[in-house]
Amino acid sequence: LFRPAWAPSNSRFLNPYIVCFITVAVVVILAVIVGLLIHFLAFNQKACFYHSSFQILNVEYNDQLSSPATQECRSLSEKIESMIAKTLRESNLRNQFMRAHVVKLRPNGSGGVIADVVMKFRCTRGNNGGSMKGRVQAILQQMQNNSGNLEINPSTGITSITDHDTENFFTQECGARPDLITLSEERIIGGTLAEEGDWPWQVSLQLNNVHHCGGTLISNTWILSAAHCFRSYSNPQQWTATFGISTTSPILKVRVRTILLHNNYKTATHENDIAAVQLERAITFTRNIHSVCLPEATHNIIPGSTAYVTGWGSITYGGSTVTDLRQGQVTIISSNVCNASTNYNGAVLSGMLCAGIPAGGVDACQGDSGGPLVQEDSRRLWFLVGIVSWGYQCGLPDKPGVYTQVTAYRDWIKEQTGV
Repeated sequence: LFRPAWAPSNSRFLNPYIVCFITVAVVVILAVIVGLLIHFLAFNQKACFYHSSFQILNVEYNDQLSSPATQECRSLSEKIESMIAKTLRESNLRNQFMRAHVVKLRPNGSGGVIADVVMKFRCTRGNNGGSMKGRVQAILQQMQNNSGNLEINPSTGITSITDHDTENFFTQECGARPDLITLSEERIIGGTLAEEGDWPWQVSLQLNNVHHCGGTLISNTWILSAAHCFRSYSNPQQWTATFGISTTSPILKVRVRTILLHNNYKTATHENDIAAVQLERAITFTRNIHSVCLPEATHNIIPGSTAYVTGWGSITYGGSTVTDLRQGQVTIISSNVCNASTNYNGAVLSGMLCAGIPAGGVDACQGDSGGPLVQEDSRRLWFLVGIVSWGYQCGLPDKPGVYTQVTAYRDWIKEQTGV
């Protein structure tokens, strides 16, 4: 018998609506699974910070180790950081360990050295810290195997510290930007506008409450700037220093007590264009306000290396200053190149430093005077290498900015400020 043509058929193919429903259900289930994995792997993790102190037995403490600017301090710190990283990356905590940083070297009382170290790990949010701390401590006890030519007395105590404690460790020392304070691997400086805390040593020196020049915080009471900023306005009572990225809404404002100009500052040639400004009171360092590092007098500033200039100066020659802090990446230019007949034709004297880009376009300008030119070292600490001094207009090809070279005035800075 034949089935009627209209009778329902048991087709080999599923109803398209059912296929669609099953597909959607599978996609939803997969999305939920992926979401749970992402939540577990990313959102269920947090950064854990630990502090520990290590005794270095075969290194004798000396004053060179007190300054992060010296090669001796930098070299020993890097050896200790490398040793800790090697030990932890060869352990079962290799996936949790992120970074270690020596925040300070100090004497141990018997002639040796104590290194204060902050370490960062990935932890799960449910982790109370106790078990991780015990594991870290047990691994670091075996550190002699990775100590190379250093004799280490591994720490017997490791302390869990909060994000705020970590900030305090870094802000009491000089030259730390936010990426170092968080021990982040990201080192990107993007765009032209700075964010709060990016350049925590930047100061706006304001004349009768209006931004006039930049400055750089080198201690909790002293600022470096350019002598020409105060040539016509030397009365400290007219000046205030503000901190933060905005000149109109600063996060801190402090009166000026003293202005010290270099005795041999010469207006005509811009020689010795440096000034030390003392605040009326000591300020408390925070994540967003703390000092830059000063280089040693023997520090080598290499032509072709990258530097950053920051300030509230005008964007175009003859324009008005801006209210939000801006940043520019420039390159150190040798004095020989800078003094060529097509450039400054011999006007760049000893004690001066050129920085810019050959094609122009990135430069300090009016209102940036006295502000910082900084460079980063191998340990991600920032050093003041120049003070915005002079230049022909702004951002022109072959007419880079000329800066007071800080290394040439290191002794003067020490005499005036004690820093």
